[in-house]
Amino acid sequence: MKKESNYRFETKSIHAGYEAKNHSDSLTPPIYQTSTFTFSSIQQGANRFAGVEDGYIYSRLSNPTVTVLEERMAQLEEGEAALAFGSGMAAVSAVLIGLTKANDHVLCSKGLYGCTFGLLQMLQEKYSILHSLSDLSTADEILAGIRENTTCIYIETPINPTMKIIDLELVTKIAKEKGIKVVVDNTFLTPYLQKPLEIGCDLVIHSATKYIGGHGDVIAGIVVGDTDTISYLKKTTQKDIGGVISPFDAWLLLRGLKTLGVRMDRHCKNAEKIVEKLRNHSKVKTVYYPGDKAHPDYQIVKKQMKEGGGLISFEVIGSFEDSVKFADHLKLIKIAVSLGDAETLIQHPASMTHAVVPEDTRKEMGITNELLRLSVGLEAWEDIWKDLEQALDQL
Repeated sequence: MKKESNYRFETKSIHAGYEAKNHSDSLTPPIYQTSTFTFSSIQQGANRFAGVEDGYIYSRLSNPTVTVLEERMAQLEEGEAALAFGSGMAAVSAVLIGLTKANDHVLCSKGLYGCTFGLLQMLQEKYSILHSLSDLSTADEILAGIRENTTCIYIETPINPTMKIIDLELVTKIAKEKGIKVVVDNTFLTPYLQKPLEIGCDLVIHSATKYIGGHGDVIAGIVVGDTDTISYLKKTTQKDIGGVISPFDAWLLLRGLKTLGVRMDRHCKNAEKIVEKLRNHSKVKTVYYPGDKAHPDYQIVKKQMKEGGGLISFEVIGSFEDSVKFADHLKLIKIAVSLGDAETLIQHPASMTHAVVPEDTRKEMGITNELLRLSVGLEAWEDIWKDLEQALDQL
């Protein structure tokens, strides 16, 4: 399917980037499970290495199955180009290393995935690439956080796991005036629910392990942006560090993408039902969900998101021990740190995904010892709630 097509999202998620006639008329994109590609002559090989002739060389550099995935993701995010990686953190690492050098500064949303925070700490300690956290909620706060050496603004929205929302339009407007690139981790929402590039952001990152794959059976990452930046990342941090995706994993993501819209609709509907039940339960202290009209950032949600997504964070009334007791009494819902799967999953951020973050910084981010994060799956919502309710009744 050509990029200029006017098909809607659900159609592009099935067809974009693939022409069966170019692949022996196979309905499904083939898995090109090869490490290298042959040349008809030394001259052809030299031409491909020199970039004067198109064609594949080596699967660490590019692969036909991976190309289909990259073209499809670029179209779904309304970007010019995309790169697929072997993990979400390989994608994050490639972007942050690619956009910075020693003594540069990265301004971040006040709330980051634990491994992203760990990477930033390592870059600061080993290579003098500085970072700082900001609420990014007002123009004054954004301007106060920007330094002369700020090269990019790195944002999660919704923030993991507090569900705080960052106004991308506001951040992008100021960043463009300063010539600073804006990078958005769009893992929680996927391009089905939010399109940062359309708002003016420069790069979008996905842990494709989550909703893009959707079945809990692949580890992968995606970066989408303009052609020049993606080409630069491809020729430098991806090629030389080598965090590339395998053809089979790319194929698994293409399979997952075909049902992305259908799955996200169900995740959102189930989450809305569960939020309503949690809010009305006597043992629940707080509920954080972007699609909830009571959410403090709901006006921003309406502006930049299609729906609230499938992630809920909440606190039960009581202590850390009560939160643990509640989670340990769940039967249908599994304790696991991923999200976006068909199965409903729950985890404790302070001791799991964000354990690497120092306690005082966690508190500053709003991650309490009582906070739990629920990834609402595709089961019947009534069964999900029945399990939550029986565990709450143990408190």
